[in-house]
Amino acid sequence: MTTRSCSCRSSPAALALAAALPLLAACGKEPPAAPPPAPEAVVIVATPRPESLTTQLPGRLEAFRSAEVRARVAGIVIERRYQEGQDVREGEVLFRIDPKPLQATLDAARGALARAEAEHAAASDQLARYKDLVAERAISERDHIEAVAAESRSRADVASARAELRRAELNLGYASVTAPIAGRARRALVTEGALVGQDAPTPLTRIEQIDPIYVNFSRPASEVFALQRDIQAGRIAGPDKSGALPVRLVLPDGRPYGHEGKLLFADLAVDPGTDSIAMRALFPNPERQLLPGAYVEVHLSSAVDPGVVRIPREALLRGATGASVRTVDTQGKVADVPVRAERMDGRDWLVTEGLRGGERVIVQNAAQFAPGSQAAARPLGAKDTPSPAASTAEAR
Repeated sequence: MTTRSCSCRSSPAALALAAALPLLAACGKEPPAAPPPAPEAVVIVATPRPESLTTQLPGRLEAFRSAEVRARVAGIVIERRYQEGQDVREGEVLFRIDPKPLQATLDAARGALARAEAEHAAASDQLARYKDLVAERAISERDHIEAVAAESRSRADVASARAELRRAELNLGYASVTAPIAGRARRALVTEGALVGQDAPTPLTRIEQIDPIYVNFSRPASEVFALQRDIQAGRIAGPDKSGALPVRLVLPDGRPYGHEGKLLFADLAVDPGTDSIAMRALFPNPERQLLPGAYVEVHLSSAVDPGVVRIPREALLRGATGASVRTVDTQGKVADVPVRAERMDGRDWLVTEGLRGGERVIVQNAAQFAPGSQAAARPLGAKDTPSPAASTAEAR
């Protein structure tokens, strides 16, 4: 019987593994695992740039010119000549008051004037004849004096009658109530058949000129004083040489108004009741989009800060000690940076202190990164749907 012998050859790797197994078994330890990767943080690079310091204040619209139309004579309204809400011209007839009683008064005034003029003519003729007679001593001095006085009285009666005639003519003219200014006529306060002007001038309607239009608002005195202090210290730049301050509006429905206004007036005193300073701006209103009495949001640009950093709203953290942002340095370490951010522009905070430029600010889920931890910074990309501030920072 023949016996076969079999020889097996092992690879070097297998031999190395076989040699290591007893050692690992002896130690009772597994190979060390690789450390987990640092979490990814979406960042933008802080970029200071000049920004207008815009204050948002509530304001109320007021007509540029406003006139109340009243009845100036007593009578019955017989006609309304305008359409409510339409634009009227200065001098256009709006209402008509019954002119018949006024015409009768005018005719009586004319008769009174004619009578006074006739009496004055007679008194003047008598005085002329008495002058010759008194010189010849044909009449007494007393008769001459009475003739002079009668002529003076008749002359005064003529002047008074003429004044009454002029008044009657004016009253007859007031029977046609006209627009004192050009503008938009509001609803009528009386109807045909109403007795007006009996005891006092009766309001008939109101005319308002709304192109241009005023907006009245107030600014806290503390903000004005702080702004003046920063301008004097040179930290921010004040208005240009013209002194013009641009003003913009946001309508009640949240849409920005398409025309820019200008600041006309700032009171020189502080209201002790509200601790604020009254201001007024003027806006063009060609489309009649702004209406008197409406409340709007006023955006007043009063100065320029050369070192403002825009950051998205989500990047700002507020706590008991104030506002801060979280940054990632070149070593991947997360840190908190205290900042000053008191104003917003749209969805962006305007940081005026704390960021010098170049910092990598976490703009998404910043609260999830603890200070001192490690993070892998990734620049904000298009897929992250950045805010306008982030888009500007990426473009820079």
